[in-house]
Amino acid sequence: MKKLFMASLLGSAIAFCTSAMAQDLKALEDAARKEGAVNSVGMPDAWANWKGTWEDLASKYGLKHSDTDMSSAQEIAKFDAEKDNASADIGDVGAAFGPIAASKGVTQPYKPSTWDQVPSWAKDQDGHWALAYTGTIAFIINKDLVKEGERPTSWHDLEKGKYKVAIGDVGTAAQAANGVLAAAIAYKGSESNIEPGLQLFTKLAQQKRLSLANPTIQTLEKGEVEVGVVWDFNGLSYRDQIDPKRFEVLIPSDGSVTSGYTTIINKYAKHPNAAKLAREYIFSDAGQTNLAIGHARPIRAEHLKLPADVQAKLLPNEQYKAAQPIKDAAAWEATSKALPQKWQEQVIIEME
Repeated sequence: MKKLFMASLLGSAIAFCTSAMAQDLKALEDAARKEGAVNSVGMPDAWANWKGTWEDLASKYGLKHSDTDMSSAQEIAKFDAEKDNASADIGDVGAAFGPIAASKGVTQPYKPSTWDQVPSWAKDQDGHWALAYTGTIAFIINKDLVKEGERPTSWHDLEKGKYKVAIGDVGTAAQAANGVLAAAIAYKGSESNIEPGLQLFTKLAQQKRLSLANPTIQTLEKGEVEVGVVWDFNGLSYRDQIDPKRFEVLIPSDGSVTSGYTTIINKYAKHPNAAKLAREYIFSDAGQTNLAIGHARPIRAEHLKLPADVQAKLLPNEQYKAAQPIKDAAAWEATSKALPQKWQEQVIIEME
């Protein structure tokens, strides 16, 4: 009898919680509809298929959208500078920048209803940030410019090539900073010891083989990048948008780093409920599938059954054997803060 009573109580509690959550989500949806818009920074259509999410939010909830593309550091600076005159509601920043944004006091918390399915390493316990998708540093190779047999499959291969390597702005972009960390890991470095990665890029700079081009869809399409260092989802997206036959995307076989990106909701947002609803949707099954369509690995991948054609947009699992997640987030946070100056002093100086 006791067991039946307890089971009944538990069932009632679960039903109550589910009902309360549904009411909360309905209230959030209603409030977001009234606001009518959500303005983002660093969430352009082509990156991780944000386009699919913005289109869904428009069709389902009537939210108009605009985006201004910028780096992680620029997004946080914008939130901080504009304060009560905020033009942005939500942004997407590299994992190391989530805690930085929270510590600066420019974010507001929101835990989506799928919160329990987000791994503990990938979220702030109070809900100020949470990784929606992971990325692993990869190479994108222009096969028209780098002949077969000369194409790199590892960081060590870069040392003996003739092609130029483009990584982008290490001082402001999370993708570029993680590229240096991935190289460091391949040379037995770590989150607290970035020197081996800096040494590799210093060598490339000395050989006049470090390109200052940012590996974007525009520079790749124009043929300005021979070998680019990018997140896997960006590389795959660029390849498919430009010409799948022209580009090869691969994870370096001697080491890489898996990190991710987190939404941050502006503390001063003019459309705070629309921003929270956007995060709610991003962490839903549909939102997570949208990210996978953009070649990004959803953070809730273990709880999702992706359609076969969407699963095919990701690289094969065996490519990731030498990739590792960030093991010491605090050390990487400190290192990434010091990295721009080191990059300038050790690498860029060699190009002058």
